Amino acid sequence: MNISGVIQGIATLAWIAFLAVIGTMAMRASRNQPAKGFGSMAVILLVAGILLTTIGAGLVFIQPEERGIVVSAFAPKGYREDTLQPGLRWIIPFAEQVTLYPISRQTYTMSSSPTEGQIVGDDSIRARTKDGQEILIDASVIYSIDPTQIIELHINWQSRFQDELVRPSSRNTIRDAVSQYSVEEIVSTKRAEMEDEITQTLSEAFSENDLILVSFLLRDIHFSEQYAAAVEEKQIAEQQAQQAKLVVEQKKQEAEQARQVAQGQADAAVIAAQGAAEARLIQAAAEAEANRLIAESITPQLVQYQYVLKLAPGVTTIFIPTGNQFILPLPGAPEIPE
Repeated sequence: MNISGVIQGIATLAWIAFLAVIGTMAMRASRNQPAKGFGSMAVILLVAGILLTTIGAGLVFIQPEERGIVVSAFAPKGYREDTLQPGLRWIIPFAEQVTLYPISRQTYTMSSSPTEGQIVGDDSIRARTKDGQEILIDASVIYSIDPTQIIELHINWQSRFQDELVRPSSRNTIRDAVSQYSVEEIVSTKRAEMEDEITQTLSEAFSENDLILVSFLLRDIHFSEQYAAAVEEKQIAEQQAQQAKLVVEQKKQEAEQARQVAQGQADAAVIAAQGAAEARLIQAAAEAEANRLIAESITPQLVQYQYVLKLAPGVTTIFIPTGNQFILPLPGAPEIPE
């Protein structure tokens, strides 16, 4: 609870009551009615109002995240050389005035989004790269007031430090850093390096002006419509080239697969032909051996017998006249002796 505020509230009620009593006394006097006791009440309320107002003006409650600068009519330099620390503090009523400064972290955002940042609308930073490309940067600066330098900050900047120091210093530092890199470096290999450079430069600038840089956040990078279209066309061309490369590789793989299939089929045909030839050789050798054995087993009598069987397959007995040959002599067959 802010005790100073409570006392000032009570003082206000006392002044209202005092004015009400005065009004009542005036009204009763105009009607020639007695106003006994109202005078004493008015005096008490007047004293209470003055006393409470004086006490309320002399008491200041400092929040934990605040520090107070006391501007004093009695101080040689016009202000107290020590800041007011958190808690309930006393100043000389009506002769001293307190200005409060927050020492907690503050964030200043510059963004293209109209709902972000301290400026309504597009507040992104326009900058040109080393190769002349325009880019748009969204960034946030997190900072705080140096608690040991609040008096100097008050003397130099008062409450203008955010609009006249934080904002312009940040935007100028970002533009200077961007101008040292190409657009390809910013969006790929050198982004972190550029962010570190901006952080270091801003930290020095803030320190010289009684502020502490907590962090610099490079939130997003946008491109102009022309460059974005060029990048998109390049990406499309690269994708098409990659797709063509994949098609070529696929065709190579299909050709290699077909070659291997053909080679396998050729090898299989050779093996099959070799097998067939070897089988034919074995079969021919077997047939030759069989013919040899048959040839060795043939006698003239066997030939005559087989000949008769071919003429009459059902014959079991043959009658031959004495001194005669078979019914028909075989061509080239030797004569049978009597």
